[in-house]
Amino acid sequence: VRPRDAQDLGQLASLMDRTYERKFPVSSLVIARFIDNLSSKEEVDQAQYYLYKFRHSPNCWYLRDWTIHSWIRRCLKYGARDKALYSLKNKVQFGMFPDDFSFNLLIDSFIKDEDFKGACSVVEEVMLQESFERISTQILSLYALSKYLATKPELSWQEERSLGASLMLDGLKHENSVGFSARLLGLALIGKVELSRGIHAVFHEMPLIWTSGYLGRALAVMDAVCDFRDVKLSEEVDLSVNADGQNVTDTPREEDDELETQKLPEYINRFKELKERLVSQDRIDSRSLESLVSALTQQTLEACEDADIAEYQQTVSVWEAERQQLIQRERETKEKNQKSV
Repeated sequence: VRPRDAQDLGQLASLMDRTYERKFPVSSLVIARFIDNLSSKEEVDQAQYYLYKFRHSPNCWYLRDWTIHSWIRRCLKYGARDKALYSLKNKVQFGMFPDDFSFNLLIDSFIKDEDFKGACSVVEEVMLQESFERISTQILSLYALSKYLATKPELSWQEERSLGASLMLDGLKHENSVGFSARLLGLALIGKVELSRGIHAVFHEMPLIWTSGYLGRALAVMDAVCDFRDVKLSEEVDLSVNADGQNVTDTPREEDDELETQKLPEYINRFKELKERLVSQDRIDSRSLESLVSALTQQTLEACEDADIAEYQQTVSVWEAERQQLIQRERETKEKNQKSV
């Protein structure tokens, strides 16, 4: 853990208030000290205001990774996880673009409380920020997604789109049964949204391609598994559930959307053919996606976390070196200003 620069929170708040009143920007070092010295839920509430103010100041681009990490840690420590999630969901207003370690802390916190819907809210942000780079983040995200879907929740189309995109993009990181099953389920969910709402609803403000045919891509995953050694698909994914895909009448339909709807019977027939082929090749796994992911988690997560701890310690050292540079620069600026007085 980084050494804490002990400060009086009241004095820091007063300094920031005076600085903003004079129309000057607050330095990233001052907001970092404020966050680092939080010691109660009430102070966390107060800090949210100053994070917002900092984001809407000329220095908005200089909110440090270690300040964001510290903010999430303080929120978790003082029972204000909802504040961390709120600032993450409103990332543009608060400048919350966490590193992988911070995402993992937040996802893991929800998982430990068996709040899988909350965990999936964080996973959605990982997906939107395209941060599925660390294996531990991928595994934790798939674990949260599969556990939440196992509860058979009633999903809005926005949730289907978000969960589908998360499953697909995370699944692309794994060339195994979990990866292909996650891709298939993800593409099926996105395809369902495409049928009911149109392709524009699929890719709007999402890291998804805007070309029609998500159910076709789901079938391509099944086709690939037919030719892939040592990979099986979870049998719980069934594209034929889209057979009655009712279109939302008040949603404008484009020509590509209509063409996609007309392809549905062809997709269903192709799905049945591929399913039979996969069964004949013993490429269907009777286990649910939840079971497959749980097994993968047990096999790999502990080793991933050990590697993460070593890398995290290096990252903390880099953060501390950066902080010391800022302190030195601050000291030099003060000395320069005193000489000029």
